[in-house]
Amino acid sequence: MPSKIHYTKPSITPLELKYVTDAIENGWGENCYHYIHRFEQLFRKYLGVKHALATSSCTGALHMGLSALGIKAGDEVILGDINWIASAAPITYLDATPIFVDVLPDTWCIDPAAVENAITNKTKAIIAVHLYGNVCAIDELQAIADRYGIPLIEDSAEAIGSEWQGKKAGSIGKFGTFSFHGTKTMTTGEGGMFVTNDDELYEKVLKLSNHGRGQEEEKQFWASDIGFKYKMSNIQAAIGCAQVERIDSLISKKRSIFSYYQKAFSDSPISMNIELENTKNGYWMPTIVVNDDVKFDRKFLLQNFKENKIDGRVFFWPLSMLSMFKEKSGNKVSYNLYSRGVNLPSYHDITQADQDRVIKIVKSSLDS
Repeated sequence: MPSKIHYTKPSITPLELKYVTDAIENGWGENCYHYIHRFEQLFRKYLGVKHALATSSCTGALHMGLSALGIKAGDEVILGDINWIASAAPITYLDATPIFVDVLPDTWCIDPAAVENAITNKTKAIIAVHLYGNVCAIDELQAIADRYGIPLIEDSAEAIGSEWQGKKAGSIGKFGTFSFHGTKTMTTGEGGMFVTNDDELYEKVLKLSNHGRGQEEEKQFWASDIGFKYKMSNIQAAIGCAQVERIDSLISKKRSIFSYYQKAFSDSPISMNIELENTKNGYWMPTIVVNDDVKFDRKFLLQNFKENKIDGRVFFWPLSMLSMFKEKSGNKVSYNLYSRGVNLPSYHDITQADQDRVIKIVKSSLDS
């Protein structure tokens, strides 16, 4: 009986266990923030940014960042239609409106031309989501943001290890956010990070993250604003410290897994995650998109996976297809893309023999 092939799972070594054990035994009282501060420092250094704030999720990091920018009811925030809902939900938390625009057919990321066409006097931010490790067209998006005087935000939840012209994804926009969910290349189980090079914005988010209590406040438990509770635990941060110390190895393995798939599918009627000139792709989730001139039944492939003890994931749906939002079928790339895409298993310890099992079933499904 073949073993189960998971689509993803974390890589945990004795280093993570060592740090977590120390956090459990000693990370209390005056030491309750020890690993949190260490994790923030390590991540800040890795990313090359001035400020990093550990959070309970990427969603929370995005919520606080948008709030600190003053996003409010009546405002609009532009993002790509193909995304996980966590990129849009924080906009609605602030009673603002997400504006879904089409994506590019090669990177599957937000289309700069569509962004510019969607800008109104209500537009207060653009969110560039680096999908599945693919990097958005940052230069074009930043030029648009600068031209209209609105901030560009990087949702880098899926892009640890990805780079744009030598700069790490998440370090370029007004602020960036990351996810350390258990499915991600590096993990803390659940968790996220807010990063920025903007001193003033960081101070606002830091205050919001502490229930609206400022660092300079002398009165204990005195809040001057309504804030949030999106803190990461010391134990989670201990895992994060070990993962950051291993980050180059974790990313290298992701790239190796992707390369094996890419070579195997080089003669197949599919496209995969793209690495454009002057970019580096962290390849969080190796993804196939079957050519639109090929007959393809995604349900058939996923059922075939299931019968052979292999996990598979569907490509994200266009968010405008969800019942809580207004349909935008005019986003033709998005509405054509989702049904032809599948994420492939890519956890750190997957063997090439297991990848061969995945490859064989994909190819057989394309031939059927």
